[in-house]
Amino acid sequence: MPDASDFLALRERVLAAGPDLARARRAFDWRPPAHFNWVGDYFARIAEGYERPALRVVDDAGGDASLSFAALLARSAQVANLLARAGVGQGDRVLLMLGNRVELWETMLATIRLGAVVIPATTLLTSADLEDRLTRGAVRAVVADAALAARFEGLAGAPVRIAVGPAVPGWIAFDDSRAEPVAHAVARTRADDLLLLYFTSGTTARPKLVAHTQTSYPVGHLSTVYWLGLRPGDLHLNLSSPGWAKHAWSCFFAPWIAGAAIFIANQPRFNARDMLDAIRDNKVTTLCAPPTVWRMFVQEDLKSWKTNLREVCGAGEPLNPEVIDQVRTAWGLTVRDGFGQTETTLLVGNPPGAPLKPGSMGRTMPGYRILLLDPDDRETEEGEICVALDPRPTGLMQGYQNDDGTNRPLTGAVYRTGDVGARDADGYITYVGRADDVFKASDYRISPFELESVLIEHAAVAEAAVVPAPDPLRLAVPKAYVILAAGVAPDRDTALAIFRHVRERLAPFKRIRRIEFSDLPKTISGKIRRVELRRTERQLASEHRRADAEFREEDFPELAR
Repeated sequence: MPDASDFLALRERVLAAGPDLARARRAFDWRPPAHFNWVGDYFARIAEGYERPALRVVDDAGGDASLSFAALLARSAQVANLLARAGVGQGDRVLLMLGNRVELWETMLATIRLGAVVIPATTLLTSADLEDRLTRGAVRAVVADAALAARFEGLAGAPVRIAVGPAVPGWIAFDDSRAEPVAHAVARTRADDLLLLYFTSGTTARPKLVAHTQTSYPVGHLSTVYWLGLRPGDLHLNLSSPGWAKHAWSCFFAPWIAGAAIFIANQPRFNARDMLDAIRDNKVTTLCAPPTVWRMFVQEDLKSWKTNLREVCGAGEPLNPEVIDQVRTAWGLTVRDGFGQTETTLLVGNPPGAPLKPGSMGRTMPGYRILLLDPDDRETEEGEICVALDPRPTGLMQGYQNDDGTNRPLTGAVYRTGDVGARDADGYITYVGRADDVFKASDYRISPFELESVLIEHAAVAEAAVVPAPDPLRLAVPKAYVILAAGVAPDRDTALAIFRHVRERLAPFKRIRRIEFSDLPKTISGKIRRVELRRTERQLASEHRRADAEFREEDFPELAR
């Protein structure tokens, strides 16, 4: 059985492969030790006495906070002591609800150090969302921005509550950690102990709980490091919001696995020009951004920004070839695509220096064996993207957690991603679409069933179906096809009432942006034919028109008040 220190040797072997993807796949040979803790077995080893920057957070107001690897290691011990003194121990669940501020990284490191379980949460969550997470996540402690504390009022669960920022009655002050000792023993965690729980949208009304272990993200993200092309000393910017898996991917594990520094430029509202200024002025060397951001970037005169960028990547949804061409013309850099899920690390990608094919996500990454299967588990040239489980990949989740806290482990020969791809003779995979009805909007994963469940709570709605409507900036926005209750008029007032109803009950990233009063196409058995509705939306978009009975959020200035 290898020692945990073999992780460092594994990293060197994978990164030394360069653009030779076959060599990188052969190098990814990881048989986990019985025990592994990423902070104790890796981060502490590289951070002790290492004064190079590890994290820098700037904002539009002139704020600029920077911590070295050594300083973050010390702060992780202090925060771990605060959590332990409050009653948080190994295996306890900690819901982390912070924006991109230094305390988020300090708490992540501290929680791993304790052997506790992190439940990342976006700051966009409503009280109803939080109630679900506190209950099904069996949350013992909450670490949240003081400005968000009111959302927890009246909610049961989480006996330990820690506020970052101004004092909140009944909450422990995070700043108390600064008086704690700068030493704290690292928990002895098993390699298969739970580390992360992500709530992710699926085909049911409530999000699924994705369970990751002490090795699945901390070690499995070597595939992500390889794809991003990170090197020691890099300054890496990943444009992603906390609470989502991609934030842990490229704003936490991948850069620090590579020995690179993380850069964050906070903005009250995303502004492409200001972000490009930040990339140039702070000498960012590697950049990963969702296609929505790349589409906004190319609306600017990119060649006017002389940057230090060496590698640029896109992930979350397919990127238009014309956008890639515009970036290449302006900067001489190719935006390299990649594909993965909350349940995995980077599965398919284009590593630096390897040949690219326009429109393709790339080839299978180190640590995985990818199959394209039809519904009968037969290999095909176009089919569902599946991960072979023999041998079981390090970067794959442990399984989905049941509501009673037990895990539903993966069984069978493969894990089915729910995404469909086509592979050519050279092994390049092109994304085709979802096998189910889940879709992406502005890089957020949207469950139609969840939105439909909220819609039918309104008295005017008899039945509803939500599908993605193509959007030039966001890729897609949620659109609801609605059958009204008897006697309800399909007019502006009704649409406004429904928009208000969903805005009160859904987080902003889930909001329905368009409503059409219409019949719903159905199969003989009565199932809604969403495929037909999606086809209609693509046709409308291609003709640059809207349906006759369609209302859009922007039609209602009163919603902005």
